[in-house]
Amino acid sequence: MDILTFFRFLKDKKKAHYMLAILIGIFLIFTLIVIIVPTSILDVEFSEEIQEHNSPLLDTFMKAISWFGVTPVALCFVFGSALIFFLFRYRKEALFIISTLTVTLVTFGIKLLINRPRPTADLVNIVEHAQHQSFPSGHTSFYVTFFGFITFLMLRHPQIPREIRAAIISLCVFLILSVPFSRIYLGAHWFTDVGAGFVLGVLVLYAIIRIYLYYKRRSGPEPE
Repeated sequence: MDILTFFRFLKDKKKAHYMLAILIGIFLIFTLIVIIVPTSILDVEFSEEIQEHNSPLLDTFMKAISWFGVTPVALCFVFGSALIFFLFRYRKEALFIISTLTVTLVTFGIKLLINRPRPTADLVNIVEHAQHQSFPSGHTSFYVTFFGFITFLMLRHPQIPREIRAAIISLCVFLILSVPFSRIYLGAHWFTDVGAGFVLGVLVLYAIIRIYLYYKRRSGPEPE
C-alpha cells in the first residue's frame, strides 16, 4: 500500500475504525510483552541482527537519520514548517502542524507509566546514549506523526509545485520508514519500543487528520 492509498483508506470511516481497533490491539500487545518480559529474546535477537554489520560510516548515517528527532531540532522543524505555511496564509495548516507535538506529550506520559530502562551495553552495542525511559520510542512516534502530517498536506495541496511536493514526500517517507531501524542500530531502543512508537504515531496522526478535515469542512476553503 503506497502512502496515497493509505490516506485514501483513512477517509473510509468504517475501514479506518477497523484499522484503529487493530492498531490499539497491537499497541496493547507490545505493552503487555514489555511489562511481562522487560528484556525479551525477540528484542535481543532483533537488535543483534540490526547491529550485525556495523561500521563507522553506518554509525554516522544512522545518527543522521535520528538527528531530526533531537528535541531542539524537532522543535525547529515543527515551528519552522508552521511558520512557512502561516506566511503563505495556510493558518489552519500551521496550527495543526504545531499540534503534532502532542504526540511527544503522550509518548512521555506512557514512558513514565511503563518506566522501561534503555538497552544496556551488556546486551547491545550502544552507539548513541539516550535519556529518559525506553518504551515507546519518542523518535519513532514523532516521525510518524509530524512527517506523516507533512506528507498528508503535500498530497492535499496540489497547487504547491510538483517537484517540491515530490522531494518533501520522499524525504518524509524515508525518515518514517528508516527511523525505527536507526534507533535499534544506535542501541537506544528495542524492537518493541519502536514498534509501539510507530503504532502510537499512526494513532495520533489519524486523530489530527480527522480533526483537521472536520474543521476544514466547517470553515470552508482558505482565502486565496
